[in-house]
Amino acid sequence: MFSRDVRFEGFGCRDWQRVLELFRPQRPEGRPRDPDRPQGAIVAVHARGRLRKLLHSQAGRLRLDDVSRDWPMSAEALARRHEASYAIVLESGALGRVFEELGARLRREDDTTSQLLTLLTLLREEVERGGVDVWPRRLAGVPIPRAVTVERTFDSVCPVGRSMLLGLFDRDELWTSLCVRRGADGFDWILGPEELRGELGLLSGDFRRDYRHLARAAQARVGPLALGFYADVATFRRLEVDPTPGAWAMAVAVRDVVLYPAPPGMAVPLGLDAGRAAWHALRAATARFDPTGLLEPALAAVRDAALGGRPLEASLGFEPLELLRRLLVRDR
Repeated sequence: MFSRDVRFEGFGCRDWQRVLELFRPQRPEGRPRDPDRPQGAIVAVHARGRLRKLLHSQAGRLRLDDVSRDWPMSAEALARRHEASYAIVLESGALGRVFEELGARLRREDDTTSQLLTLLTLLREEVERGGVDVWPRRLAGVPIPRAVTVERTFDSVCPVGRSMLLGLFDRDELWTSLCVRRGADGFDWILGPEELRGELGLLSGDFRRDYRHLARAAQARVGPLALGFYADVATFRRLEVDPTPGAWAMAVAVRDVVLYPAPPGMAVPLGLDAGRAAWHALRAATARFDPTGLLEPALAAVRDAALGGRPLEASLGFEPLELLRRLLVRDR
């Protein structure tokens, strides 16, 4: 995925903070999160049926006596008991087994994508074996793709020698941008907004006009673009957690999001999102005169036939935009 000599340029402290802010969990309604919500992560290590260590990311080391009498305990029960938002229960030696097996499977020619996917596969195997228990399991049921699938996806969206650009605006300001160039051995150049702001001049305050200046500046700096994604930062943050089927496709249709250029590969996630919206609308319409659900099998057959006899999610293994929402949405 990334080249061995990847370089980062054009990021100040504020720019890094803004990039991280894009992926901060939030509530779908746009309301601020509850300040009294469970926070922090708790980690428990056990061996031979006995609790050995108990750590909280905010409170530090916790007393084992508070939990030992009720041990064993699931990660979910542990998180609820200590009001933590995340919990990990580790069997002593579980991570050692993972990394020993990782070292045995990796080959010198494996790139970072293959290494990462192998690590994720081994961690999932350890979870299934019971050596690791994680709560909440936001990625439960999401398949781990093969390295060749990831490579082909990048080939369809961003061929070698081209770049992808994300530009987010806040009125007459380039709020942040991220441009990545794909070289022969992976992404080798990641360019931030500081290198581009000086080339934009005065902005109009409407990103639907200003995005062309950003695209032109990025192409002059890193070369031809394969994909450009532009939006108002508030719109982008709302869409990240919007559960409405077809929200992304609708935003593109009404130009709340601008894609320029847009490779054919982008039609896949947007098409899935639009298809999900159409499917929910059809079900809602038929429910008015079919309250008993007699037409449900017929509707499912129509949906599966449109995708080669497979459910909507099976065409890719998972829905990329739905995966993003599951990672970022919070109820509190």
